Amino acid sequence: AATWPDVARLAKEMPKSTAFIDRYRDRAREAGKPNRVAWRPVPYGRISAELKLAVLVAEDIDFFSHHGFAVAEMKKALQEAWEEGEMPRGASTLSQQLAKNLWLSPSRNPLRKVKEALLTRSLEQHLEKRRILELYLNVVEFAPGVYGAEAAAQRFFGKPATALARPEAAALAGGLPNPSSWHPGSTSKVYL
Repeated sequence: AATWPDVARLAKEMPKSTAFIDRYRDRAREAGKPNRVAWRPVPYGRISAELKLAVLVAEDIDFFSHHGFAVAEMKKALQEAWEEGEMPRGASTLSQQLAKNLWLSPSRNPLRKVKEALLTRSLEQHLEKRRILELYLNVVEFAPGVYGAEAAAQRFFGKPATALARPEAAALAGGLPNPSSWHPGSTSKVYL
C-alpha cells in the first residue's frame, strides 16, 4: 500500500514523470545516449479539439460512455485470439492506457494486467473523464522521446497543440499504436 500511486492527487496535479518516460530515459542512458525527452504538459484547453477527437476516434470511441473497460472489445479480442491461436490484440481503453503509461510497463504479464485493471478502476473513480483525457494527451508517447500533445505539435508541426489542424491531429493519432515507427517524422511508408 505504501508504494501504491495516489490517484486522487492527479485531479489537480500533473505527474512529475511517468513509468514510460523513466523507462525511455533509463534505456537511453544505458545505450550511452542523451536521456532527454520532449515533454511539456499543457491544460486541456490548450489542446486542439481536432486532436482530442482524432485520438478518441482512433483509440477509444466509447470513452465517454464506459467506466474504464470496453467489455465488448475485450470479448472480441479474446474470441479472435482463440480462433487464430495467438495472443489477444490490444483492446485497452484510454483509461487503461493512461494507467499503464503512468505507473506500469508495456509487459503483457498477467500480474501487470491485474494492476492495470485496479489502477484503471481507481482513475475512473477519482477523476472526471475530461481529466483522464487531459492526462492521457499530456503523457502518451507520440514518437521516441516525444511525450504529450504539446511536445509532438512543436516537434512535428512547429506550432502549439492548440493550433493543430485536422490532418495534423489525424497524423499524430494514427501513430499511437506504434509511436516508435508511426509518427509524422518517420520514414515509414505510412507517412510517405
